[in-house]
Amino acid sequence: MEKKRIGVIFGGRSGEHEVSLLSAASVIRAIDKDKFDLFYIGITKDGRWMAVPQVFARDESGDRDITPEIIENGTWQNAATAVNPWDIKNHIDFALPIMHGPYCEDGRIQGLLEMLDIPYGGCGVLASAMAMDKAVSKEIFRQNGLPVCEYQLVTNVDIDKYKEGTIDKIEKAVGYPCFVKPANMGSSVGISKAANRRELEEALKLALHHDKRIVVEECIDCREIETGILGNENPEAAAVGEILPSAEFYDYNAKYCDGGASKLCIPADLPADVTEKIRQMAVKAYKSIDGEGFARVDFFIDKKTGKIYLNEINTIPGFTKFSMFPLLWEAAGVKYGETIERIIELGYERYYAKNNR
Repeated sequence: MEKKRIGVIFGGRSGEHEVSLLSAASVIRAIDKDKFDLFYIGITKDGRWMAVPQVFARDESGDRDITPEIIENGTWQNAATAVNPWDIKNHIDFALPIMHGPYCEDGRIQGLLEMLDIPYGGCGVLASAMAMDKAVSKEIFRQNGLPVCEYQLVTNVDIDKYKEGTIDKIEKAVGYPCFVKPANMGSSVGISKAANRRELEEALKLALHHDKRIVVEECIDCREIETGILGNENPEAAAVGEILPSAEFYDYNAKYCDGGASKLCIPADLPADVTEKIRQMAVKAYKSIDGEGFARVDFFIDKKTGKIYLNEINTIPGFTKFSMFPLLWEAAGVKYGETIERIIELGYERYYAKNNR
């Protein structure tokens, strides 16, 4: 049987470019080369699409493929050549986007792949777009009876033209301390905690560097809980894990730059009924956005009241060696490489279903 050509797409124009490189390198190391032929497509920070060849280095054991290493350390462009995105169907049978944040996780690259009639892994256009925007997804969750913490959506216009009134509104609805987040970023990029008006103003300024839509959320003294989802029509939840951040909250540095000082507790130390409730809520949230393929669903548990809040859905969660998503599935008995294969199978399943209605 002829091997499928899998296009691993990484990089991109978002502020999570470097995280994507780490995730893609991990996926490339884990994927079964005996089952799939790989074609590497890197997207530069200015949006150029590049084909990255396999690169070999000789050591005592002979030639060694160091492609994941040059992707991880960001030197992949030195060996890459330009490729026309409209021509990638001539190179691949299936696309595996391993990119985070705007221009991929928000449905844009999924739309391109739909137009090119290329099957791909992960959520579709609608689910990706809804999950990426924290304000839109929270409204969807509320409409489906899922609890979310108090928040306010503000825009660049609200801040630039009506700054004092906007801050008054935030203080009344959310109060201090609060978290300020770009609505359409992930990996905790651009997120700040504000304890007073001065810090709120600075946090809004920082968030505006990443998005014109800003979500300001109440701060809950909470435990951060996550689970993974795999599936199309009948999604399943993985084990439930807890993040024990090395910083005050699980910011970008705690996720990727602390050398593993942040701890992931898998399974989370929770009563069985709470664990099952979280898994059921995760599946319901996934279905509410028409999720397909895979996602990671994040929750808060109030330390004082025990109330569970749905935080967000990440439709292309991190795949680095420190990332929660693959570890949650390993705890559920599905190895890293098997998880990737399942994502590919689910992408083909959706593609065939769509084209054989």
